[in-house]
Amino acid sequence: YLKISKLALAFAIIHSKPPGKSCKEYTEHLAKTVSERDFGWKSKVEVLEAEVLRLRQELLLIKICPRFCLENDASAETLLDQECINPMSYSSQLEDSGCDVSNDYAFDSLGIASDFHQSEHVDTSKCWLERVPPFNLCCTSKEESLTAPVQFLQHLLEIRKLSEGGILQADFTELENDSFTVFNSVSQLLDGLTIFYNSPKFPVSNFLTEAVCVLISLITDTKLSNHVLKKCFKKLEEFKKNLIQIILRNSNVNRFQALHAVSHTLVLLGRNNILRNSLISFLLSEVRQFAEQLLQAHQIQAMYDITQYENIFLLCMILEQLLQNETEESNISSSDYDGEEKIKFLKNLDQIILHLSDEFPLFSLYLWRVSVLLNSAQIQ
Repeated sequence: YLKISKLALAFAIIHSKPPGKSCKEYTEHLAKTVSERDFGWKSKVEVLEAEVLRLRQELLLIKICPRFCLENDASAETLLDQECINPMSYSSQLEDSGCDVSNDYAFDSLGIASDFHQSEHVDTSKCWLERVPPFNLCCTSKEESLTAPVQFLQHLLEIRKLSEGGILQADFTELENDSFTVFNSVSQLLDGLTIFYNSPKFPVSNFLTEAVCVLISLITDTKLSNHVLKKCFKKLEEFKKNLIQIILRNSNVNRFQALHAVSHTLVLLGRNNILRNSLISFLLSEVRQFAEQLLQAHQIQAMYDITQYENIFLLCMILEQLLQNETEESNISSSDYDGEEKIKFLKNLDQIILHLSDEFPLFSLYLWRVSVLLNSAQIQ
């Protein structure tokens, strides 16, 4: 049947071919016409799906807090005034000094200090409304796909804050009844951030900075995080893996500012107790695999990936920071993390460090520092 269909199509093309065109040219023209029609339909479907999701988001917000849509603007403005928001000072953090092409302050607005150690005691769930100005919808075309999910999740956080302050009454059990809306909203946000981190543009716009703020606040909020993690855990795990691969694979000459931004986001994600252990496992796995590959290349005097070697230090620093955080927060040894990857990482690590220490002293030092954090209980 398929052969007969193809033969019939070929005869139809030959008979309908206009003069002056070859069969190949006419076939390519027809294929292009059909594909453009398909693309048009796909675009229309995407627009309609986005509108359906937006309406579902509005409906869910109304179910959670019927009064929110009527009082949202006034209540939010009142609360923001109480918190002494200054949008001008916020935006001024993103301005370039003119002395450097980089703009590291863009990601300081996530509610963290530049120094990781100083940022440990910052509660992002409490200072979210204090740091983020009223939502600005003036975003670029690439950011438009993030508008709906960010706005929806931001409204959830506003309701949470207002209900906590006694301004509104909210029923967050409704989140359990509409897992589709929550999952799709978080998925769109994570996919959009992944696209940005793959090809970032600096200075970072206020919109993308707010998007990261919303994500971090959402998973650190004690009341909302359980609902979100229950439905979106796998998607968040995939997001973390993607960020790690972005760090490892990026070979751009001026990549370190972008990778620094990704590192900040991973550290913030690692503050969540549920996400931390799996993130530590992913990092340990990548560092261990690279160390083994580097040792093998060193022993046979083969070439190794210099880009990965330069980028692996960021993973080591993130890993060290997460392990230190675990120690400081729990006041116990960071070896409280006792996963399978820890056992694999520590196995034969002394031999790896011994063989690499002369040729790669800095990398060996980082491996040793991570091993000390993992083994601190035994040392004590």
